[in-house]
Amino acid sequence: MNPITLLRSQKLPAAFYERKNVCTVAKGLLGKILVSNFDNRLTAGRIVETEAYNGPADKASHAWNGRRTSRTEIMYRHGGVAYVYFCYGIHHMFNVVTNVADIPHAVLVRALEPVAGIQSMLARTSKAKADFTLTKGPGNLAKALGIHTSHSGMDLQSDALFIADDGVRIPAAAIAATPRIGVAYAGDDALLPYRFLVKNNPYVSGKKLAD
Repeated sequence: MNPITLLRSQKLPAAFYERKNVCTVAKGLLGKILVSNFDNRLTAGRIVETEAYNGPADKASHAWNGRRTSRTEIMYRHGGVAYVYFCYGIHHMFNVVTNVADIPHAVLVRALEPVAGIQSMLARTSKAKADFTLTKGPGNLAKALGIHTSHSGMDLQSDALFIADDGVRIPAAAIAATPRIGVAYAGDDALLPYRFLVKNNPYVSGKKLAD
C-alpha cells in the first residue's frame, strides 16, 4: 500500500471533531498526522502543538460574543472542516472547526514534525535544507504543506487535506498545557491554559518551557 493510500485509510472520523469540549479535541490532535496532497505532492507532519478557541465565550476567538463575518462564517459549520485565515498580511493559519453546526469552536494547529514530502516542503518555503523552522509555527507549517485561505471550508474527509491517526499516542506526562501565544488582547482569557504541546519537541513554537 502506498503512503497516501495508507494515510487515507487512517483518516480521523467526523465524530472526532464533533465533540463538545474544544480542549479535548485540541489535546487529542497531538500525535495525529496532518496531510496535504495537492497536485499529487504528498506532504505530511505529526502535530506537536495546538491551541483551542472556545467560541463566543472566549475573547481570543474570532467568534467571540457570537461575531459572524464572511470570513468567520466557516467556524459555524459542522466540526471537521478547515478554517484558514490570513494573518499580518503574511501567514495562512490552519484551524480545525470542532463541535456541531452553529457552535463556532476551533483548534489552531501551531506546529508539526515532518514525516513525508520534505523536498516539496523545502520547495514551497524556498529553503535550501530542512531545519526545525520548516514547520515550527502556524505560518510556516501552512506554507510547507501548501495550505492557503482558498482551502478554508474544505471538509477534512477529503482526500486532498485531512488528518490521520497512525496509532501513535503521546503519553499524558509528555503533554504540557500553557496560555496561548499572541492573544494578550483577550484580557483574562489570554491566561487560559488552552495551548497544548509535546514537551521537548524541537518543532514546538514559542519559548522553551522551563524544566
